[in-house]
Amino acid sequence: MTIGNQNDIDGLMKIGKIVALTIGEMKRQIRVGMTTKELDNIGGRFLKRHGAVSAPKLTYNFPGYTCISVNNEVAHGIPGNRKIKQGDLVNIDVSAELGGYFADAGESFQIPLYNSSLTHLCQYTHNTMMKVISSLKPGVRLNEIGRIIQQEAKKGGYKVIMNLCSHGIGKSLHETPEEILPYYDRNDKRVLKEGLVITIEPFLSTEADYVVGSPDGWTLCVPDNSFCAQHEHTVIITRDQPIITTIA
Repeated sequence: MTIGNQNDIDGLMKIGKIVALTIGEMKRQIRVGMTTKELDNIGGRFLKRHGAVSAPKLTYNFPGYTCISVNNEVAHGIPGNRKIKQGDLVNIDVSAELGGYFADAGESFQIPLYNSSLTHLCQYTHNTMMKVISSLKPGVRLNEIGRIIQQEAKKGGYKVIMNLCSHGIGKSLHETPEEILPYYDRNDKRVLKEGLVITIEPFLSTEADYVVGSPDGWTLCVPDNSFCAQHEHTVIITRDQPIITTIA
């Protein structure tokens, strides 16, 4: 969507903060031995307490309130009986709706005992996301997002997951501009406009450059033994610095 007035900004900021707080609450309560379904229920109760609705459930009838992906799982992991273990690489992706406005955010992190290479992967992916966000303003081409992600991944010794994209958001979970590619496409002539609402979500990997589907029809995994991290924010493009809605 493109912002029309202050009410739009207020609505996006309200649901964005709830999404950020939900991720924070799930991270605060995660424990070794807990199932991903138990963790998902924490997120679901938190959303409900704040009047928000799970966007994946609302939009796609996803079998969970949130997406929880562990280790070789990269995105859209279905909460279930899998138990959290020491050293697991976990991704929590929360998207929600309130008052007709949507927000989407994600975070990858490791459960102690820590592995320095995985914590570095998570931090580097976050830094890459923030570098992209700091570059966004009206008139910038959308393919600049992919160029920066590719450039930063190469600089850090990582690969980019090529078949997972950022996207437009606002009045629904996925809107135009669709498929904001994580790599440079010189033929993409689209440009950012003031008031546009999009996600920025790089997926950086230790080896793989694509994900594959699973028999459950939802979970996307790397096809090898590599690890992947994702960080995501929802942002509003302004004449100055972008406004990040998904912060607490």
